[in-house]
Amino acid sequence: MPIRLEPTPTLADRLRTASRPQFGIWSCSGSALVAEICAGAGLDIVLIDGEHSPVGLESILAQLQAVAAYPVTPLVRAPIGDTVIVKQLLDLGAQNLLIPMVNSAEQAAEMVAAVRYPPAGVRGVGSALARSARWSRIDDYLSRADGLVSLYVQIETVDGLANVDEIAAVDGVDGLLVGPADLAASMGLLGQQTHPEVVAAVETAIAAGTAAGKPVGVNAFDPVAADRYLAAGARWVLVGADVALLARASEALADRFIGGGSDVAPASY
Repeated sequence: MPIRLEPTPTLADRLRTASRPQFGIWSCSGSALVAEICAGAGLDIVLIDGEHSPVGLESILAQLQAVAAYPVTPLVRAPIGDTVIVKQLLDLGAQNLLIPMVNSAEQAAEMVAAVRYPPAGVRGVGSALARSARWSRIDDYLSRADGLVSLYVQIETVDGLANVDEIAAVDGVDGLLVGPADLAASMGLLGQQTHPEVVAAVETAIAAGTAAGKPVGVNAFDPVAADRYLAAGARWVLVGADVALLARASEALADRFIGGGSDVAPASY
């Protein structure tokens, strides 16, 4: 007899029941081995990046398989808010999706439809062939699927910020993630994530999501910035990235043993 399986809790489940904010790390290297190392670090979330990383579906699948053995929540960022790509990511077993560059409530509603089966949405039905349902080893997957997926959208432009109240109010959006780097660029402040206007914009988005009852996350590799956004009400914070940690640590080794170090400024995101 085949093994009957139960899906793991979604990020929405964990944020709803957590007694403290959740902390995560980006997996940007494309390496399943590195993703597994990050999964065992003791953080709450591993965010597998499909937008700014050298990955395809096979790499994302391998990373999901690598982190599955650990008590960490995987979140997958799609490269773009495209219905077909969303369908593929869901079918390969991504329960938690992050959609970049969402600028309107209409875009957010389209993504809600993309993660739901008809009649509530437009997700194509292929679960019997897919890891999402463990090839029909999760009982009643089709009728339960809407509750087994969580959806997050990124606020990272001035348009998204202007529409953040409406975006947060969309039924089926489980939460927001604010991207200070792109938001700063959109505001004409490229590379100035800690500029007072950018910080104020991030806090505006946090307040809007909180008012709508949606947990808001933020990228904050600087601990001082992370603490400020936590004080403002952020419920989840991404505090580092695999490639950035490797870059800075290898530079520190060079500086310690060779001297002179690197003249590359520490990265912020």
